[in-house]
Amino acid sequence: MRTKPEMMGQLRPAFSELNISEGFEFDTEMVTNEIKEDCKSLLLSNEQLTTLMNDMDGAIRNGLAKDTNPSSIVKCYVTYVQDLPNGTERGKFLALDLGGTNFRVLLIELGENNYFHMDSEIFKVPTHIQTGKGTELFDHIAKCLAEFIKKHNLDNKKALPLGFTFSFPLRQVGLTKGYLNSWTKGFNCSGVVDEDVVRLLKDAIKRRKDVEIDVCGILNDTTGTIMSCAWKNPNTKIGLIVGTGCNACYVEKVENAELFDGDKTKPHVIVNTEWGAFGDDGKLDAVRTKYDREIDEDSLNPGQQRFEKMISGMYMGEIVRLAIVDLANQNKLFEGRLSEQMKTKGAFGTSYVSDIESDKANYKETLKVLSEMGINDPSLVDCANVRYICECVSRRSAHLVSAGLAALLNKMDEKSVTIGVDGSVYRFHPYFHKLMVEKTKQLTKSDIKFDLMLSEDGSGRGAALVAAVAVRDELPSMTNGFSTK
Repeated sequence: MRTKPEMMGQLRPAFSELNISEGFEFDTEMVTNEIKEDCKSLLLSNEQLTTLMNDMDGAIRNGLAKDTNPSSIVKCYVTYVQDLPNGTERGKFLALDLGGTNFRVLLIELGENNYFHMDSEIFKVPTHIQTGKGTELFDHIAKCLAEFIKKHNLDNKKALPLGFTFSFPLRQVGLTKGYLNSWTKGFNCSGVVDEDVVRLLKDAIKRRKDVEIDVCGILNDTTGTIMSCAWKNPNTKIGLIVGTGCNACYVEKVENAELFDGDKTKPHVIVNTEWGAFGDDGKLDAVRTKYDREIDEDSLNPGQQRFEKMISGMYMGEIVRLAIVDLANQNKLFEGRLSEQMKTKGAFGTSYVSDIESDKANYKETLKVLSEMGINDPSLVDCANVRYICECVSRRSAHLVSAGLAALLNKMDEKSVTIGVDGSVYRFHPYFHKLMVEKTKQLTKSDIKFDLMLSEDGSGRGAALVAAVAVRDELPSMTNGFSTK
């Protein structure tokens, strides 16, 4: 590994002795001033975050209100899920989890004494199906579902209860009826937008004539996250996903959800914010960078999901790559040399960001990533600069999520809230949890206490629990509803 001349004699053998600059998790002394200057646009002050938090609060209130919902950017879809698991759920339940390039079919069995057993299988959605006809997508899902049922020798003489996690913007008009608002995350199947996706799934199953399914509920992965965590902790009132996409749902008072036309004898209902669209009206323009604008313009859905595009795993690595290419072209990185791979759109995966920030010493992971990207023999200063770019991008992502969470917590004004969290970015980025907790505390009212709980397979287990609660509620009455303690 080369060392730039100005650094000769300044390298210290023990990285553990290096000072860590406030707000970052690694030494920043080697980072050049010009890189720090260029990355300033990626760093958000508390003043900027407070403005975004207040704008998010306004957008959520607009989404909840009948008069303003049609023009609201944050749609706040009512989920019609009003009851949490209470431990009395029994039986076998299927779950279907569609939220990205892979989807899963799950079989969950619930029994006495918190007995829980789960079998699952992952199926791919081929690229040509992701952007093909909607009927082809649902036929493919039905085929995989039938294979799973046959493989597990399930009794198909009676319809099996199924919870369907559909992790795309969905306008629900009932627990088993929801219309796709728009595709995200690289999907663009024709004939699905503005259609009831439960009906499309049922039609595909009917065409096969070899499977009997009772779809008991359709839900978003955020709702599944609440359900999954509430099974263990009834204090769960927010569900958050920070993975391929980013979204949140929360428990709202029925009277505040003006579009809800379900059972108003129950005090609460889960609202799916679909906050990924926040900023599509320009509210994020003051903090968007040239990299954000380029990503948006080159995406399948330009002008849409701008908040999500600044946060989620689908875009984080690409933001870093664009910054690296831009700075290298200005001769501020790698002496202006770039590999063809680094110039290739989408080549720098978000997992690389987590790998680089996981470095404990001597830039071993950074060197490995750069080598895989065709950048050989970088200097220590280059490694430090790349690390710093990654930190700025992931830190901004965590802080934007924090602003959204603080808006929800302050609006709910519950004194104690558990937030169920799922998603690959939250799970695998080494500092995301810490960054989120610290910033959310700063932005939230001082008398509100919260904690973050990692969801155990919210989109899968949570879907099955929605089906289980629906079946449970068909039986003689048991105590239902959300805890408000």
